[in-house]
Amino acid sequence: MNEQPSVVRCYVCSAFILCVCLWGLLDVSKSLAEMDQVQATELARAKVFVQAGDYRRAIEACQRNIDQDPSVEAYVYLAYVYQAIDGYLAFLAKQEDYVKVGQLSLNLTAREVIDIIDPPNIMARMAQELIHEGLRQQFDISSSMANRLNHARTDELWLQQAAWRESQPDSWWAGVPKEWEW
Repeated sequence: MNEQPSVVRCYVCSAFILCVCLWGLLDVSKSLAEMDQVQATELARAKVFVQAGDYRRAIEACQRNIDQDPSVEAYVYLAYVYQAIDGYLAFLAKQEDYVKVGQLSLNLTAREVIDIIDPPNIMARMAQELIHEGLRQQFDISSSMANRLNHARTDELWLQQAAWRESQPDSWWAGVPKEWEW
């Protein structure tokens, strides 16, 4: 008779442990889903910022994406934004639209309301060279980080990006490849 209550207690303990484990799995699953949603939100924001030409905020959104979920894709997406800015800059230089180069420079440097009454004084042609060199450097860094994580996946993403650029030669910098689910 004494053994029966201990067997019941064992079943009760086992059931309790099983419930606690299932509860924990639900919490982990919920956390992973929330993390995916946050990542998707940052990439969705980055995509809108790229489309609007608000490249500073696109960079910041991609950097937050890396902070939340570092991956090959995250580094390639950031490198792509740097490349998109450089593509837009080259387009403006080809058009000799240095007013817009100056606006791009302000977009990349202006961060506070004080910039409205005390804007940065940068000549547009000089800004073009400074921006180009800085973008190239940041692109190289982000690309090399992606390559270190998974060179084959990085190559795959760059092939998708090359096809996108080829299909949108005069505006590729205002969007992202359709295969990239931003």
